[in-house]
Amino acid sequence: MSQSYDTQLADAALTTGTAPGRSAPEPISLPARVPRQRYRRTQSNIPDDAAVRDHLKRAVARHVQQEKVVPPLSLSELRDHALAVIRETGVNAIYGDYLSVLVNNEAWKDDLARIPYEKRLFLVPKCLRVEELCPAPFDEFGLLCKECGLCSLHDLTVEAERLGYAVLVAEGSALVTKMVATGSIEAIVGVSCLNVLEKCFPHMEAAAIPGISIPLLQDDCVNTTVDINWIWDALHLTAADKSYRLDLDALKTTVSSWFDCESLAGIMGEAEGETEEIARAWLSRAGKRWRPYLSTCVYMAQQGEGNEVCDAPLDLKKLGVAIECFHKASLIHDDIEDGDAERYQEQSLHMEYGLPVALNVGDFLLGEGYRLIGEIKMAADIKVEMLQTAAAGHVMLSRGQGAELCWARAPRPLSSLDVLQIFRQKTAPAFEVALRLGALYAGVDRDSQAVLKTYSESLGIAYQVRDDLDDFSGESDSHDLRDLRPSLLLAIAHKRAKKGEEKQLLEALWKQERDYDDVADQVQRIFRERSVVEKARDLLAAYEEQAVQSLRPLTSPTLKGLLRRVIGKIFGQPTLEGYCSEFEARNAAGRAAGAKGTG
Repeated sequence: MSQSYDTQLADAALTTGTAPGRSAPEPISLPARVPRQRYRRTQSNIPDDAAVRDHLKRAVARHVQQEKVVPPLSLSELRDHALAVIRETGVNAIYGDYLSVLVNNEAWKDDLARIPYEKRLFLVPKCLRVEELCPAPFDEFGLLCKECGLCSLHDLTVEAERLGYAVLVAEGSALVTKMVATGSIEAIVGVSCLNVLEKCFPHMEAAAIPGISIPLLQDDCVNTTVDINWIWDALHLTAADKSYRLDLDALKTTVSSWFDCESLAGIMGEAEGETEEIARAWLSRAGKRWRPYLSTCVYMAQQGEGNEVCDAPLDLKKLGVAIECFHKASLIHDDIEDGDAERYQEQSLHMEYGLPVALNVGDFLLGEGYRLIGEIKMAADIKVEMLQTAAAGHVMLSRGQGAELCWARAPRPLSSLDVLQIFRQKTAPAFEVALRLGALYAGVDRDSQAVLKTYSESLGIAYQVRDDLDDFSGESDSHDLRDLRPSLLLAIAHKRAKKGEEKQLLEALWKQERDYDDVADQVQRIFRERSVVEKARDLLAAYEEQAVQSLRPLTSPTLKGLLRRVIGKIFGQPTLEGYCSEFEARNAAGRAAGAKGTG
């Protein structure tokens, strides 16, 4: 007799451990809500695309290193270097002031990293608060945060204080000047608009104070934004983190290069027969390679010195390919079980070669993954643990997939917690396996390995929530609503729907009694009116933050810093809301004059 959905879901709640699949974790619960930032176009002299800003930041780092730039730099020197970067990158010369700030930051980076946290000032403008709701009063030093959780000021200031920073929530060049003049601080990490940064610069240059300044992306004093990951990186910058200069994008490119056909032959050996050729072609097909990338990041963190992985050990490559073998095998089987005809905008493997061949190729890849791990030159007990970890991950993933498949036999509405529980079992184990295998190979201590489990769970759930959002927005090659699979968006909508027609429509979708395409307009209206997508994005932000917070117990600054930065690479750059009141009067007057001039 087959198990009921409820029994299968209860099974799926079991987790891995020393006896894989036999110990129950804490019941899943929703994470605390965190402030979520919204997109707003940047001012004209700052690139609007976060990817372009990241690209320029890397270009500046290369320029500073190549030119052996030594701080402090005068304003004319900064502008000369900014012009050089403009010539090197071909970007619009209008970004000169913005690039000058980035050059100054990069020039001081190593000096600031060597200064203890307790001798640094973290200066943030009060405009990052939600002004109309903020209960915090002010004194002569600035805002006295009430830690109400309504804005990101709380998270930033609490983390800075935990590290040992002196923290001021205020604005204005005059205050910065006073703090520098006292001599009580040796470095500044600050957030402000380009106008304020330009006014502060002469005072910091004269005092030769190492400083990193994160520019607000607008200076019109209304709903401004900032690259929040840049703030987190600057806050945690320390010489103890041996990887802070590691180029994560270059590392990702290196890991991806292991999966072209020639590299796979060198890592796995020459293919023997058509089955292996099909498997290699599938393995090299498009993919984000996040899992082998994560295992490689753990290895790089443990190495400490150096920032290149071009000459990675063959065993590290074997481990990365083994992890991707497991992942690509699961995709083959998922596509068959879910009836998906496409993967990576191409035919799924079973549609291209037929069901029997696809099943066999998936099984073959699983075997190859275990073979590669078995070939890694490690102590026997560590290798056994690596194999046990991979096996336990497969058991857990199958339980999560099984919960979904059993639900599909008798579909019914699921709560958000039900859907998140499936996410927890279907996606988190793959991240945990990648991280733990990397940790075991690199020799990471046991306490840190325990942290990786918690981190993986939050990361995996966040990844799947983001996937649901991409499905709905059309940015993915799947669509859970159209395919009638458990969807977080549908669970939220069902919970928030009005009784009567709305509730009945969503229940019919859950029970697969209606086709999504036939009622898409009605469903999208419900999503809009019930703020369903907004709620899902809130959950995504909360799980990302939970992943960040899970890293706090790590004692290795290198591992902690690297995993913190990985979150930004996987999920992109959010922005902080706020505005800078130092120029509020000027800008308000300008807006009023502009309004009078129109009409």
